[in-house]
Amino acid sequence: MSPARQAAAVVAISGIMAIVLGSFGQPLWCACGSLVPWSLDVWTSHNSQHFFDPYALSHVLHGVVMFPVLALLLRGERASWRFPVAAALEAGWEVLENTPMVINRYRENTASLDYSGDSIANSFADLAACLVGFAATAAVPWWGGVTLFVAFELISVLWIRDSLMLNVLMLTYPVEAVKEWQSPAPPTDAQK
Repeated sequence: MSPARQAAAVVAISGIMAIVLGSFGQPLWCACGSLVPWSLDVWTSHNSQHFFDPYALSHVLHGVVMFPVLALLLRGERASWRFPVAAALEAGWEVLENTPMVINRYRENTASLDYSGDSIANSFADLAACLVGFAATAAVPWWGGVTLFVAFELISVLWIRDSLMLNVLMLTYPVEAVKEWQSPAPPTDAQK
């Protein structure tokens, strides 16, 4: 598959994802109206509503993980097919992540009590982050992908008390102690 066809496939996949998310009622952008392209506070309703938020790191890691998995599963196919397949898988996750079932699961089992799903713009950025991770992993030796994975997991845990691995854990087998640790500290009297 030529680079032009890969790009066309990714654009088509992105368009389908946006249409499905729009049919779910997901907003195009944050209801706050702020044009700032990022939200750095994961404990507010702005999280997942702008282009970028701290969870972009976990979406990069989706691509890091997909690269070797697809290389193994599609080893008989041309490598050029793997990139659009990764895009389709990530778009599928973005759709699933924005279903009421998964949104409620996040609210019940994580510190994301105000989570209402992703804006369409955030889903586009998450898809782009995944593809960046995929392309970066394709360009480095295997240990480069492992190093990137470990580094982004550590940065995420230290920054937002969450990561791809913790996210998977809390969605599949919630641990109350982890949920309490992830929750923001209550405001002090001076902050009220």
